[in-house]
Amino acid sequence: MAWWQQVLAVDAKFNYHRAPASPGFKTLYIRRRSQLLRDSAREDGPAVRHYLRTRLALLQQRYCVTLDQLSLKSRTASLRSASRLTTEGDSPHMSRSMSMAFSQPGSQSVEGPRAPPPPGSLVPTQRAEASRAIVGGTSIGENYAFSGVHHIFDQHRDSVTMVKFAHNDSGLLACCSLDGSLSICQVADGEPRVLHSLQLHTAGVTGFDWSATNDLLLSCGEDGKVCLWSVLSGQCLRSVSDQAGTQVLSCVFHPFNSNWAVLGNSRGMVQVLNMSTGHYPKGGTSKVAGQVTSLTFDSTGKTLWAGDDKGTIISFLFDLGSGGLRKGKRCVVSEGAPITCLSARTWASREAPNPTLLVSAGCDALLLYRVVDKEGGLRLRRKFTVSHKTQPVRSTFCPLMSFRQGACVVSGCEDCSVWFLDVERDSRPLINRLQGHAAPVLGVTFNYDESLLATSDASGLVIVWKRE
Repeated sequence: MAWWQQVLAVDAKFNYHRAPASPGFKTLYIRRRSQLLRDSAREDGPAVRHYLRTRLALLQQRYCVTLDQLSLKSRTASLRSASRLTTEGDSPHMSRSMSMAFSQPGSQSVEGPRAPPPPGSLVPTQRAEASRAIVGGTSIGENYAFSGVHHIFDQHRDSVTMVKFAHNDSGLLACCSLDGSLSICQVADGEPRVLHSLQLHTAGVTGFDWSATNDLLLSCGEDGKVCLWSVLSGQCLRSVSDQAGTQVLSCVFHPFNSNWAVLGNSRGMVQVLNMSTGHYPKGGTSKVAGQVTSLTFDSTGKTLWAGDDKGTIISFLFDLGSGGLRKGKRCVVSEGAPITCLSARTWASREAPNPTLLVSAGCDALLLYRVVDKEGGLRLRRKFTVSHKTQPVRSTFCPLMSFRQGACVVSGCEDCSVWFLDVERDSRPLINRLQGHAAPVLGVTFNYDESLLATSDASGLVIVWKRE
């Protein structure tokens, strides 16, 4: 495992906080950082490991966002961070004054009054004035109003099963389709256009993932192939066959080391693959009962969840050094209902960090689970009814939800619409519904600043929506 890749992954994690108002600068910074780290690459040793620890500590102190917040012990760490902010920065009186300046006295939300969030809630507490001031005083429903369609892509001839924006990038979008191809599009810089059409798979492409630095794309397909692509050139850098010779239904990069990829196939095998060598490491394969239809890591890269077509989620503990997997906990969502999408999230607010898993299940349900232990154990927190029975419908968290009063998720739907749900509402959680597709909506993705939403459907259409 190359040390410079670990350093670059840490830098990429904090890149959002480096210059929030300048996405171009962030892209330029991470590319230049990658070049410098490659040029100065050296053998791993105590000095290198000390540098990585020091770099991480400095970034945490500089941006007051700790990787410890991604664990279940994050509440204590975040309180220390908040205390440090008050001591070293603005006074409490000044913070309250800034919050009042951002608010809108006399205005009342159409959503009605809200009770204070309960302890352990997913949303910021009543003390989170500074976080709410960042996004203003509008209600969560008003924040997810859309002005219309920004662009429509129709380059695919079959279902587009997944769309995903690149990390910390406002306009780089990738799509995969059952027509056997992927496409990389640019939707924010100038006229929306297709940059590359990636064609090597001989059957439907079932999933893909971006590397931490957005320079690589990993794809998997029904032909049993796993492909590694260069985003810059659109060329395939490596193609590896499934070790069981069967369909690969899901794939994901490790969040800190893009040398490691995890695959799920139709025989129920969860497999770790070293993309640098093309080999499957010893101890990196495990078996579950059904076809592995979805995979996701937590943000620490230590816990992996796998969902299958029998309605079960299995957690695994991942060893970064060896690529080994160890089974953790098992959670039955609904017998016989396929798990079509998993999304893990640690809420970014200092005041309300709660590791959470969002689950799309083919039993007309969208579910929110709280992660309750270090082995990835899950406890059901909320369940919402959506139209989802037979299609591989996906869902996602909204990137900025933790700064608002309320917490929003987005889901595709078999009724051809896009649903926005406030997971903190006990009744009438639907806050918005986008209609424009003529086929079941399968894929949904926000860019990092929520200015654009991309959705895909079973007819091969991709719609990019622009927020008001």
